[in-house]
Amino acid sequence: MESRTPLTIVTGPLGSGKTTLLRHLLKTVSRPIAILMNEFGEIAIDSKILQGKNVEMADLGGGCVCCSLLGEFEAAVQEIIDTVHPEQIVVETTGVAEPDALVFNVEESLPQVRLDGVIVIIDADAMVQYPQVGHTLVMQIESADILLLNKVDRVSKADLTEIKHKLQHYNDIAPIISTQHCQADPTLLFGMGHHSMQPPANHLHKPEFDSFSYTSQEVYDRACFEEFANQLSSDVYRAKGFVKFPQGTYLFNFVAGRWELEPFSATATELVFIGKNLSNQKSDIVDHLNRCQQPA
Repeated sequence: MESRTPLTIVTGPLGSGKTTLLRHLLKTVSRPIAILMNEFGEIAIDSKILQGKNVEMADLGGGCVCCSLLGEFEAAVQEIIDTVHPEQIVVETTGVAEPDALVFNVEESLPQVRLDGVIVIIDADAMVQYPQVGHTLVMQIESADILLLNKVDRVSKADLTEIKHKLQHYNDIAPIISTQHCQADPTLLFGMGHHSMQPPANHLHKPEFDSFSYTSQEVYDRACFEEFANQLSSDVYRAKGFVKFPQGTYLFNFVAGRWELEPFSATATELVFIGKNLSNQKSDIVDHLNRCQQPA
């Protein structure tokens, strides 16, 4: 009997560190890994970050993999197995996905793979800033085989203890691994086996966020852009992408009011903004960005 390919699902809220974990795995795992990504937003920013890492990828584009893309997901998994023959498949879902339907689909409809586990990444700092646990996050926590509690250096010990108690309230089986920048030992993440299989009864996707993208070939004044980042509304929960400055192009990461810039090789400015009620703010955001363009 032909062996089945292990498949690991990586999920978690927007900005928790899913792509950071994938970048860490690509640097530390020596065996062939295929990355299957599902992004929220019109521009495949994460796929561009992961290009050139000697790994085969299939980018599923926008939408929720657990709802609208099950058929495409199955086809992508089969194509990866047939053409790439990886020793491990890692699926990153969008931060607004509820993974229960995807888990059930993998176990019921993909006999060529075995579910190796569900890794859920939690942003410790965001749990302090936004203590209310919403429907989607509850679904993600409950599905976890391992909970990666990321960004623990940004919270106090007392807050960290409270967060762990909150996570254990929803899932008292999954071990909690504290990390910074998702620097977890890969041997802890693979080969765990999934703890349960339950059908996705009354699976409902509850959209909590919307998004829009911004692209330009112009060069931007860095001081103006930093002022823009500092003034982003609290309704903007996540923003990411590339910004072209006179000094070079940078990767921009914004999560819940915090942001950073990292030098990165890209040819144009491409940004995705994710949050609530963004249709009312899109014009203001675009206008501010346009004002940061340097004259030709």
